[in-house]
Amino acid sequence: MVKNMKKNDVKESKFDSKMKMVYSFEEGNKDMKNLLGGKGANLAEMTRIGIPVPPGFTITTEACHLYYENNKKFPIGLKEQVDENIKILENKMNSGFGDVKNPLLLSVRSGAASSMPGMMDTILNLGINDTVVQTLINKTKNERFAWDTYRRFIQMFGDVVMGVPHHDFEVELQKIKDKRKVHLDTELNAADLKELVKNYKSLVLKVTKKSFPEDPRTQLYMAIEAVFGSWNNPRAIAYRKLNDITGLKGTAVNIQAMVFGNMGESSGTGVCFSRNPSTGENKFYGEYLMNAQGEDVVAGIRTPKHIEELQKQNPQVYNQLVEIKNKLENHFKDMQDMEFTIQEGKLYILQTRNGKRTAQAAVKIAVDMVNEKLIDKKTAILRVQPESLDQLLHKQIDPESKKKASLIAIGLPASPGAAVGRIVFNAARAEELSKKEKVILVRTETSPEDLIGMSVSQGILTARGGMTSHAAVVARGMGKCCVSGCQDINIDEKNKKLTIKKKNVVLKELDYITLDGSSGEVFNGKLPLVDPKLSGDFIKLMKWADEFRKLKIRTNADIPRDARVAREFGAEGIGLCRTEHMFFEGDRILAMRQMILATNEIERRKALAKLLPYQKADFIGLFKEMNGLPVTIRLLDPPLHEFLPKEKKEIEELAKALKVDPKWIAQISEALHEVNPMLGHRGCRLGITYPEITEMQVQAIMEAACELKKKGIDVKPEIMVPLVGKVEELKNQKAVIQKVAGEIMKKYNVKIDYMIGTMIEVPRAALTADEIAQEAEFFSFGTNDLTQMTLGFSRDDIGKFLPEYLKNNIYDKDPFAVLDQKGVGQLVKMAAENGRKTRSNIKLGICGEHGGEPSSIEFCHRVGLNYVSCSPYRVPIARLAAAHAALKN
Repeated sequence: MVKNMKKNDVKESKFDSKMKMVYSFEEGNKDMKNLLGGKGANLAEMTRIGIPVPPGFTITTEACHLYYENNKKFPIGLKEQVDENIKILENKMNSGFGDVKNPLLLSVRSGAASSMPGMMDTILNLGINDTVVQTLINKTKNERFAWDTYRRFIQMFGDVVMGVPHHDFEVELQKIKDKRKVHLDTELNAADLKELVKNYKSLVLKVTKKSFPEDPRTQLYMAIEAVFGSWNNPRAIAYRKLNDITGLKGTAVNIQAMVFGNMGESSGTGVCFSRNPSTGENKFYGEYLMNAQGEDVVAGIRTPKHIEELQKQNPQVYNQLVEIKNKLENHFKDMQDMEFTIQEGKLYILQTRNGKRTAQAAVKIAVDMVNEKLIDKKTAILRVQPESLDQLLHKQIDPESKKKASLIAIGLPASPGAAVGRIVFNAARAEELSKKEKVILVRTETSPEDLIGMSVSQGILTARGGMTSHAAVVARGMGKCCVSGCQDINIDEKNKKLTIKKKNVVLKELDYITLDGSSGEVFNGKLPLVDPKLSGDFIKLMKWADEFRKLKIRTNADIPRDARVAREFGAEGIGLCRTEHMFFEGDRILAMRQMILATNEIERRKALAKLLPYQKADFIGLFKEMNGLPVTIRLLDPPLHEFLPKEKKEIEELAKALKVDPKWIAQISEALHEVNPMLGHRGCRLGITYPEITEMQVQAIMEAACELKKKGIDVKPEIMVPLVGKVEELKNQKAVIQKVAGEIMKKYNVKIDYMIGTMIEVPRAALTADEIAQEAEFFSFGTNDLTQMTLGFSRDDIGKFLPEYLKNNIYDKDPFAVLDQKGVGQLVKMAAENGRKTRSNIKLGICGEHGGEPSSIEFCHRVGLNYVSCSPYRVPIARLAAAHAALKN
């Protein structure tokens, strides 16, 4: 409807007033998330299956989209549809919106199709004013409740709708608490809250130069507009970017009859999960506060109680809540995150959604639910996001060091893992310092504005807030270590100090601390971290993933230790061994430099002879670890000047070792320097210029292979020629490889099944893949350099302008992190297809950084590659991503 209209027709005909933009909860269901948002669809579904939900209705995401299309004006017909649904709600509740005798109060909440906890805005108690507050007092005989409800509304509405900073309201609240010498909001009496309402209204007038609106209808439409506006607030935009949420039309708006958790000690509010979102344990988990409203539980001002305590306090409500969480989990067949309110002993469910969880919990819940026959293996695999496995591979504090460490405080174990870093006290400082230091963000409590600071920090520590606070939920989603609600610490954010009185410890900005998010412990100083041990559930899920995936998963490994780690994680071979990395240690670098500084072939060969045993020993180590799995070895790739010293002191030390003049070394280094070394004398160009380098490397590979074969160890070397752009380059190097390999096999009287192939990283190679496949038995796409040469971006310099490119949506993602499928991807696809036309059994793989990135792996699956290769710690991610790709395509 919208797309076909002309710009001039906008005002009237663009928005059909007959279009349905409002749905009552009885009209929707869980499959309508794109239209009603996740919250609205689930409220409708709960209503449908008989869960006690306060009645209400949802304004669609389409209405939000039209609001932005119509220059931030309500589409025609929206107000009429809202008014119509208000009337229906009034009849259901037997009360009137704006009625002074029997008032109906509303909550107004956002809710996009994808869950975005805490990112958009909520307003409670809407419809209250100076007249209605008196009616509430008369009806409930609870003056404190009425004034508390009113002050909360002014604070939320003033902040969300009128733009008065939340902090300014908190200052006013603190003034009255200080005057009354109390610590908690609940210790304020009705007179205090009445005074606070008056002060809040004065604050709104002072900041906005407008009086606080008394008319409930005005309040409602201002609130709807503010929720629509929150779709594009900075924190919502940042959240969508961080979580790769795209393609949504906007947010829905959920309008519900209010239920009150702040009516006294028989009322309360809470957040609960059907299983533990941190560990995945099948145990009811949550927190609540009596005499409170929703935001109190997550705001961290009062420390919430564990859900088990509700069983003692109100067993009837607790048992009903357990029954509902079981019903919802069985219905949605996933772990549920629920919000509830108890109004004078009666339970209401305000929201349910599939709960955010740590990777550890995701794996356990997925496996347990298969065992419980709730879901099948395919669903279980798709439930665990490949990127999230990175969390499971986080390091832990070394147990021995932990025993001797200085424990300074204990908080709540909000998100597992361990983190070491320098203390920073605000998000902006975290963002600034994280470019050069590892930081821990320390806050009294976090808020959505801290999102970017949290994302760049190693871990988060808060003084306030429970296991369902903003810090806890966001950290778990990010896979960040978090300790929340650490009441032993006092944080002075202004003076950048952290005090632990019990321990007589004062820490300042840039001091080191260590967090254990699994135990809630906080340690002074830097503690060593160790690699994690993986659970049986993880191993089981990986086996299921292997049943479905088509792509093989290899690793990029240059040393036996990395190869061993990768094998433990399930690698099926080495897709890239960078031989140059073997030359930088101890005596090797000296021999390498000797070879580079040689003035003739004889001297070069002498130096290469010293390198031969080192290379051979490395290859033996790698072949042993892989034990019959393929090992792709890339011949020397970088320009030679990279191996020479740059600092004066290092040049002098080298000159002394080689007994030459330092000036001569400097001159050679200068002569080797290139204007654009990445396009210079490197890769196969080195082997063509100095064939003796290729000869030495092939000799080392084949001798290692022959010696192991004689010992009964199967070896599958794949020799890869880098930076080929023309088939003649490959022919040249292939002749050298075959000659040396033949001589070595003859010498050892052993036949090695080896392959010769090339890296496709020059665009010309991709364009002429059919020719190159005549000589190459395999292609490995080096997408780091292929991206660099295709896009014309320098990997080392892109950081200077990439942020602006991303901000302006020129690129959605960093093309060096996520494969540019439309550009670089098309070259890969073309080369794969044309290579196969020439050689039907050619082996095709990818070995750039993209080999461990889930969306790039899915692309590799679609274009029919045989394998992807990635760093050892990303092997499990690649295995799961490959299974996702197979199940989705």
